[in-house]
Amino acid sequence: MSALRERMLEEMQLRRYAVRTQESYLSWVTQLAKHYGKAPDQINGEELRQYFVYLTNERKLSRSSVTTALSAVKFLYEAVLKREWTTVGLVRPRAEKKLPVVLSVAEVQQVLSGLQQPRHRACLSTIYSCGLRLLEGTHLQVKDIDSRRMVVHVRSGKGNKDRYVPLPPRTLALLRSHWATHRDSVWLFPAKVWTGWTPPTHAPMDESGVQKAFKAVVQASGLQKPATVHTLRHSYATHLLEAGVNLRQIQVWLGHSSLRTTAIYTHVTQDAESVATATLNRLMADLP
Repeated sequence: MSALRERMLEEMQLRRYAVRTQESYLSWVTQLAKHYGKAPDQINGEELRQYFVYLTNERKLSRSSVTTALSAVKFLYEAVLKREWTTVGLVRPRAEKKLPVVLSVAEVQQVLSGLQQPRHRACLSTIYSCGLRLLEGTHLQVKDIDSRRMVVHVRSGKGNKDRYVPLPPRTLALLRSHWATHRDSVWLFPAKVWTGWTPPTHAPMDESGVQKAFKAVVQASGLQKPATVHTLRHSYATHLLEAGVNLRQIQVWLGHSSLRTTAIYTHVTQDAESVATATLNRLMADLP
């Protein structure tokens, strides 16, 4: 590990950045260095500007990817190299106003029931029924399940924030059944199922395998929607809102800092809009 890379890692650790964020930032800075074939601290402002033009126009990366890359380089400049970022003149890409892809309840059931591997079905069912992000689901530990209070303790979510989410009885039964197949002392979804004298891995299941399994079952199901694992989280929030759950409560369960983030689901709820329209029409029916 180079001295600059080690220093950047230490600065992120001092700020208690999530492990995934640390890995992502280091990866983006490494890609920048490889692109120019020299150390990041030797790259000037104009080269940085041209690099982000390259990411946008040639690699055609999404706004979120470019924003993450920009945040990584900005952190390097300000926290590690102690340079003024304003002299570079780079700004974040404009926000895109896209609505999330959402599956119906029937479509979710179709996808989950089509999964071939029981461990993938258990993990993805938990992700949907608890509104989890992919990494939150694969990294669930045995100690995170509170069956007395019927809640799941989600640790170090986005922004390093913990939260509690309700644990449906059906999900608890599924988790107990799945855990009995491996009995790992730490992870609910260990990297490798083990039996007999084979020692446990004590590592969580790789999220890429879960993503591949989900992609395969969506393709096999014939669904035309560009669904990903994160679509299950969007669907969870939308289904709760359509069922009449308060938006503020959904915000808490999802771990959103701002209600504005959660409010996006009001634009994709068909049932809720129909009920609201019917209510409006009823209220205005007696107007002169």
